[in-house]
Amino acid sequence: MPAFHKILIANRGEIACRVILGAQALGYRTVAVFSEADAQARHVQLADEAICIGPAQVSQSYLNSAALLDAARKTAADALHPGYGLLSENAAFAQACLDAGLTFIGPSPAAIALMGSKRLSKIAMLAAGVPCIAGYQGAEQDDASLARAAEQIGYPLMIKASAGGGGRGLRLVHGAEELVQQIHCARSEALSAFGSDELILEQALIEPRHVEIQLFGDQHGQLIHLGERDCSIQRRHQKVIEEAPCPVMTAELRQAMGEAALKAARAVHYVGAGTVEFLLDDRGQFYFLEMNTRLQVEHPVSEMITGLDLLAWQINVAAGLPLPLRQEQVEFNGHAIEVRLYAEDPSRDFLPQSGWIRGWEPAPGAGVRIDHGLLEGDTISPFYDPLLGKLIAHGATREEARRKLLRAVEDCVLLGIASNQRLLTQLLGHPRFVAGQFNTAFIDEHFSAHPGLQAYVPSTTELALAAALFYRQAADRHTPGLSGWRNTASVPRAYRLALEDTRFDLLLTDRPGEALRVQRADEHVELRVLERDARWLRVQVDGVVRRYAYRLDGDQLWLFTNPGSLHLRDCTHAPVQPPSVVGSGTLQAPMDGAIVQVLVSAGSSVRKGQLLLVLEAMKMEHPLKAGMDGVVRQVRVIQGDQVKNRQILLEVE
Repeated sequence: MPAFHKILIANRGEIACRVILGAQALGYRTVAVFSEADAQARHVQLADEAICIGPAQVSQSYLNSAALLDAARKTAADALHPGYGLLSENAAFAQACLDAGLTFIGPSPAAIALMGSKRLSKIAMLAAGVPCIAGYQGAEQDDASLARAAEQIGYPLMIKASAGGGGRGLRLVHGAEELVQQIHCARSEALSAFGSDELILEQALIEPRHVEIQLFGDQHGQLIHLGERDCSIQRRHQKVIEEAPCPVMTAELRQAMGEAALKAARAVHYVGAGTVEFLLDDRGQFYFLEMNTRLQVEHPVSEMITGLDLLAWQINVAAGLPLPLRQEQVEFNGHAIEVRLYAEDPSRDFLPQSGWIRGWEPAPGAGVRIDHGLLEGDTISPFYDPLLGKLIAHGATREEARRKLLRAVEDCVLLGIASNQRLLTQLLGHPRFVAGQFNTAFIDEHFSAHPGLQAYVPSTTELALAAALFYRQAADRHTPGLSGWRNTASVPRAYRLALEDTRFDLLLTDRPGEALRVQRADEHVELRVLERDARWLRVQVDGVVRRYAYRLDGDQLWLFTNPGSLHLRDCTHAPVQPPSVVGSGTLQAPMDGAIVQVLVSAGSSVRKGQLLLVLEAMKMEHPLKAGMDGVVRQVRVIQGDQVKNRQILLEVE
């Protein structure tokens, strides 16, 4: 009898789509689960069956183990794949699956429990002889014990959530004066994200590389590694670009790191897919960071250089099959690089974004793979991780892979929501990245004052395109069938376009038989609209023909600028807004989310930079601080309130 025949995927987004398609390719039936917010999501449409497991809040749906097990029972699923994130590294959930008679497609609950605790896993790794960073992993968790340990370790140091990952519950501390506050912040975030506020402390390695080893074990005692990935390009301790192999890897270093990773896995009798992460310093010394007991977000780069399907390996191992290769049979071919496309605004400290996907047209090509869970018209909610998808490219050389990936990112149309797309192209094109010379401090060092982390300023050409589209829309509305025709002389039309709070004034002249002329201050652009439908514009600008994706809805335009999205409003006829009252200030929500802390009340005196509120959104806590000295006049929210983007939360006078 087969081990199982129907797999429930206890996840959402791009990883749920990846598992569904991979399982179906092996002949398995699939079941998708969804929250009320995800009822129309792509993973729901791909699966053979789908079942709602609760409201939008993640704690009541994707983290609700009882609802997930009930969904498996109702759909007669006999196996469960947890994906990554959510409950994928929850030992109690893995055990509950086994107790319910389900095959859990992952390692044993015991291995998850041990390696899921940074504190316990580090103790185990030290015992197994795996190189580790100096730190504190004791059971005493009170502030005083942690402060004493910090003094022994020295500064700078890292506070880490023992149960966590992905940058949550993680703080870099430069001195004793900030330790207690950062401990409290890390505890709060860890408890919210992982249900545990246990912490460890570690000596901070300054500017290392982040290199990880992909492992696989089967139920027959075989354990091999599939090489390394370099994941050093990070923002806020979360990965942005990953590649395989590591640009500075040598055969000797790969051998040593691979053996250390296998030693770690043997210590817990590991079965399934797993990753051991290391920090690598500039002397070639490496140190255990953590072990992830699941498939990683970045697994596609390993698949591309080995030609192996790691998801298929996961499923087959869970079904009791042996690994198809021995260590000496693993081969590496070429180079692969992956970027993570996030719904976030790099110009606002990578603040996660929510909103409506107006346009989505990924651009795959030869050697390019795009893993995503998006459909045009989707709403990106504040309840879940901001990862939208991944673009991966493979080439015979690193430079070929980089070049293919850069083109794919530039051509991937995403409209309606702010993303890191423009920044990704700038990272891929940076001379030090091109040369393979980078570490975990790369973005902080080379992009702190880079235009990629500043608010985007549209070019005159982009504004001219916007004015032309608004003009053509008006012409279509007034003269159906005679697009762009006017029965008046070539009188310039004034346009005022807005990008958030910035206004741009332009003059557009439609000269019969000639190109449109758009003037902005002392610059002008000549353009001819050659073709236009509701999605794409083909235009000749100053003699050069290009295509632009766009979506137009009344006075709002979303224009793809290759790469990146501009959201412009036609406010030509909008009334002028009066200036704000001098001396008053309002604190607005930077995005949709939930208020988890209110630290002031009406009448409180506050200083510029003082923490006022804490907003939780997309699985992260965001501190909201005073922008001025003053007195709180009114607090409009309480703890637990769900708030919308730009909603006024409090007023300072």
